[in-house]
Amino acid sequence: MDLVIFLPLLIIMGAFMYFASRRQKKAMQATIDLHNSLQIGDLIHTTSGLQGTIVGITDDTVDLEIAPGVTTTWMKLAVRDKIEDDFDEDDEYEDVDEESTATEVTESPNTKTDS
Repeated sequence: MDLVIFLPLLIIMGAFMYFASRRQKKAMQATIDLHNSLQIGDLIHTTSGLQGTIVGITDDTVDLEIAPGVTTTWMKLAVRDKIEDDFDEDDEYEDVDEESTATEVTESPNTKTDS
């Protein structure tokens, strides 16, 4: 009778441990992939929040330029993520119609009048 109560608890605990380790392996692989993809010129964030540009890479360290002429050396493990440029130059210079859709304001809405 004790086995009937104990067996479902073991199965639930085993499933929990399996999914937890699976999630941890995915996170570790993502970190490894990030570190392998680092190149000179990439803009990155560190785990402490520092932003810099990679100017040198070794097996265990990266050299970051944090200001013009200021270079610091960090462990690769301190790199949290790459900063990707979401800016697309074509979006900024879209064709603008010749006719303006703006409206002209003739009076200030905050003007006091004596009644």
